Amino acid sequence: MTEIVVTLVINELVQLIVHESKLLRGVHQEVVDIRDELESIQCFLKDVDKGDLQDGFKTWVKQVREVAYHIEDVIDEYVLHMAQRRHQQSFIAFLHKTCRLLKKLKPHHDIATKIQDIKISVCEIKERSERYGFSSLEQGSSSNATNVTWHDPRVGSLFIEEDEVVGIESTRDELISWLVGGASIRSVISVVGMGGMGKTTLTKTVYENESVKGHFDCRVWITVSQSYNMQKILMSMTKQIYQAKETALGQIDMMDEITLITQLRKYLQQKRYVVVFDDVWKTEFWEFVKHALPCNDRSCRIIITTRNDLVSVSCKESLFDKVHKLQPLSQDEAWVLFCRKAFQTKFRGCCPRELVRQSMDIVKKCEGLPLAIVAIGGLLSTKEKVPLEWQKLLDGLSYELACNPHLSNVVKILSLSYHDLPYYLKSCFLYFGLFPEDYSIADLRLFRLWIAEGFIKRKKGKPLEEVAEEYLVELVHRNLVQVSFGELDYELSRKYRIHDLLHEIIISKAGELNFCQVLEAGDTTFHGKSRGLSIHDAREILFETSEYTRVRSIFLFNINEMPRSFIVKLFKKFKLLKVLDFEDAPIDYLPQEVGNLFHLKHLSLRRTKVKILPKSVGRLLNLQTLNVMETAVRELPIEIFKLHKLRHILAHSHDFEIKSNFYSVRGVKIHEGIGCLNDLQMLSFIEANHHGVGLFEQLGKLSQLRMLAISNVTAKSGRALCTSIQNMVHLKILVVGSTSEDEIIDLQSISSPPQFLEHISLWGRLKQLPNWILELQNLATLILSFSSLKEDPLSSVQALPNLVTISLNHAFQGEQLHFEEGGFRKLKRLTLREMKKLKMVKIDRGSLLDLEQLEIGPCPQMKELPSGIQHLESLKILDFYEMQGEFVLRMQPNGGEDYWKVKKVSTIRLWYRIKGERYQTYKLGDSHLLEHLQGVPT
Repeated sequence: MTEIVVTLVINELVQLIVHESKLLRGVHQEVVDIRDELESIQCFLKDVDKGDLQDGFKTWVKQVREVAYHIEDVIDEYVLHMAQRRHQQSFIAFLHKTCRLLKKLKPHHDIATKIQDIKISVCEIKERSERYGFSSLEQGSSSNATNVTWHDPRVGSLFIEEDEVVGIESTRDELISWLVGGASIRSVISVVGMGGMGKTTLTKTVYENESVKGHFDCRVWITVSQSYNMQKILMSMTKQIYQAKETALGQIDMMDEITLITQLRKYLQQKRYVVVFDDVWKTEFWEFVKHALPCNDRSCRIIITTRNDLVSVSCKESLFDKVHKLQPLSQDEAWVLFCRKAFQTKFRGCCPRELVRQSMDIVKKCEGLPLAIVAIGGLLSTKEKVPLEWQKLLDGLSYELACNPHLSNVVKILSLSYHDLPYYLKSCFLYFGLFPEDYSIADLRLFRLWIAEGFIKRKKGKPLEEVAEEYLVELVHRNLVQVSFGELDYELSRKYRIHDLLHEIIISKAGELNFCQVLEAGDTTFHGKSRGLSIHDAREILFETSEYTRVRSIFLFNINEMPRSFIVKLFKKFKLLKVLDFEDAPIDYLPQEVGNLFHLKHLSLRRTKVKILPKSVGRLLNLQTLNVMETAVRELPIEIFKLHKLRHILAHSHDFEIKSNFYSVRGVKIHEGIGCLNDLQMLSFIEANHHGVGLFEQLGKLSQLRMLAISNVTAKSGRALCTSIQNMVHLKILVVGSTSEDEIIDLQSISSPPQFLEHISLWGRLKQLPNWILELQNLATLILSFSSLKEDPLSSVQALPNLVTISLNHAFQGEQLHFEEGGFRKLKRLTLREMKKLKMVKIDRGSLLDLEQLEIGPCPQMKELPSGIQHLESLKILDFYEMQGEFVLRMQPNGGEDYWKVKKVSTIRLWYRIKGERYQTYKLGDSHLLEHLQGVPT
């Protein structure tokens, strides 16, 4: 984390040196010296968060971080001052006056004095590191100090008590069956899951099973861990194999790696062996160690446990290799385990009635993590069995995790995953601490925020958003971040969250590093040292510090009212903000003073009541994201065209209070001249029919666009739009809407479509499906709304190789849709909505093999389920919207003649409209559903 702070500061210094050299007259060399000193310090900071550090080294690292923050403050204040003077006067006059100003300013305002002081501080820190020998991470690590005894917190997993094993029976039996059965070829099974999930416990239980012991000639257990020595691992393997041969043991310590591998291969060549490599962190581990394990066609097995999905992928070299993703305990399993531990000496493992509520809340907090359930349950077993005592622990869990020795192993084991992160991912992970517990955040929003904060490193040939996506994917692979929405792999945007206990650890770590502070209901003071401020439920905030300049990001969550005094303080005191996220905040205006936030890169007003953007937004020259989605803003001021760093303009809204129709989604009006925003990646939604062809010519200049959403397109303007789209060679998402349901969208004239298009949504009447769509080999999503096609569109797109989602809404006027054999091999989601004439859907056997979710309705002419639906073996979710009573009754579990076709589908829901786009849902067999159907036409 400290390394990323230093890196960001070095980058700012470089920008200052390159672009503001004239304004650094007299201190230019000092700024260069500071940069050089920081770069020399930076070299060994990348791994500084790998684990426990000596107090002296920890203090030194803190000093480095503090001086880096101070440098950033000075730079940002300086640049802000210069920007304000530029705004007040001409640039030439500004240059002359600035040179005189630097000499006349008082010392505590003088940039030269501040830079001199910083240079002295940096040099002193550098000298201190050399004086105390902090020349490498190893010398600062407490694990290498002679006066510190370090114990691996994971050892306990090898000696687990029987009452601590719950919910692994089926998985255990599955692994045992795989070990003693299956093919004769050597094969690998990887057991994957986040820290504390029980991977070692499960594997040890399998390893010690009597049938496994009797099946193999020799067994080896190796604990690998983060820092391993391959030679020592090979020695340990050899010693376990040769344990009965004393003469061989003395020679092993003298062998090098090649000799050890040769010996192992020689001995194991004629053996049926099982080897466990527990706690593997690096993908290259298997690439090396596999050479010691011969493929001898004797049904040999290797088990690898890991927190990292990529490790399991690296071990899967054949169809016989398997990956088992360990899942959290179910709520019932977690409850049984908790009660066993918390009430093991009293109440015979049963929870007293007066403690049920608090106990359930504690179990919920653990989210099925066995390590946490056992540790917290064990701690509570020592507490008095009264509600007040247990509520105190629940309310103060953050403190208990940080300070209670009974829970220290939980923190240490979960923290190992954080310490193993490369430096560039640490800030990205800690950023989840700014969001409330159990909060899910959309991936695209997260990418924009990380970029605004400066966490994303540029890679040649890739936009920052793609690099950010790589970072998030890596955090998911490491099982630190979970997918909370979009698990079926076809949603345009997914949402992500972190485990509640990881959230507690992040909050603690982020506070220690001054990364962020969270103010919740009851908190009334802000200490002012953190770079990020997240306000949850707070009704009154008292800012008692003068160190407002440190804050760079402000988030608001669950705020019921926003006093104007807070808004005034915000824009007056927090002048160096980079991120201002007002999403869902109760504000109805944005003051002119927002234009003073020169450093602001991310401004979100999503789902606020703001109606007008002040012209002063044109002074936000560093702004990258402007989000006014789901607001009453209907027009963007012309001043936004001054913001040449803009990457994302997000401006559409949806009225959920009216029934879904052509006009329920609205865009915004823009002035002519948008072609000057060359960095734009996303533009959604804009209205087209205000500037004629000129708008489309401007759009054609936006060659970096990845997403374009435009409405109010007329048939006459179709050709001009097609010309512009052809210039957008990086386009991935295209949404086009016409002026009305009767207006035709004419996109036929695209001769060379963007080849990276993944998502197309056409919203208006079509004469026919554009031919060029059939050329899109990367197309994953096709949405047709109000198209009123007379011919079945399915036959023309069924061969697209990567299509995973099709949605047809008011799109087809025919009576029958036919899914032919062999078509739509990757389709996972199919939506057929608002087709008034549709009578039959026919699904051939061998079609829609991967379909997981199917939505149908309202289709008043449809009397029975699609024929062939029983062949869809992958189908998991079936949703029907306002279907006729006869259709629904045929599916009912008790006597419904079509029930047998869908009885294997895990989730079947029936939706009936209450108001607008708000629905009541029912399940098959629900008595309330049958009551509702009495009023539904048959």
